Amino acid sequence: MTVLGTIVAAAFFATGAAWQATQPLSESDIADGMRLYQQKGNCQACHGWAADGHKSDSQMPDGPSLRDTKLNRSGLVTTIKCGRLNSQMPAFDKFAYSDGRCYGKTQADLKSYPTRMPDRPATLQQREIELIADFLLAKVVGKGPMDRAKCIEFWGSDTDVCKELGK
Repeated sequence: MTVLGTIVAAAFFATGAAWQATQPLSESDIADGMRLYQQKGNCQACHGWAADGHKSDSQMPDGPSLRDTKLNRSGLVTTIKCGRLNSQMPAFDKFAYSDGRCYGKTQADLKSYPTRMPDRPATLQQREIELIADFLLAKVVGKGPMDRAKCIEFWGSDTDVCKELGK
């Protein structure tokens, strides 16, 4: 391939990647992210089903409300991938602290913090982490407190949990 051909190919792929990153999320992607939040990641155990900090499991650490977070997509992805140092937020990347990819730290560095990061319920692939972040941005972050109308929109129907919320 010529130098010009290499430049054209690089520009084509860069444009394609930028185009793909700006595509609107599909309902399927949002549903996949919600399923991963609820099931594989079990995020609701600490953050609550509505991601409002009202957790469903009293044995789990108290997670903050994600409805009020100021994190952008990159911040959410990093937090899910790497956890939060000196906190109860686990790292969902299997290799998070094996090679310094997260905050430049290794397993040995984590021992210096007084609060031990708990074991994760499951490991997540990068695409799964991104789907959870996209779900949170589409349905949770900046959406304000949960109410019945938001609950119905969140679940797609007037479930029992929505009926318990005021109108």
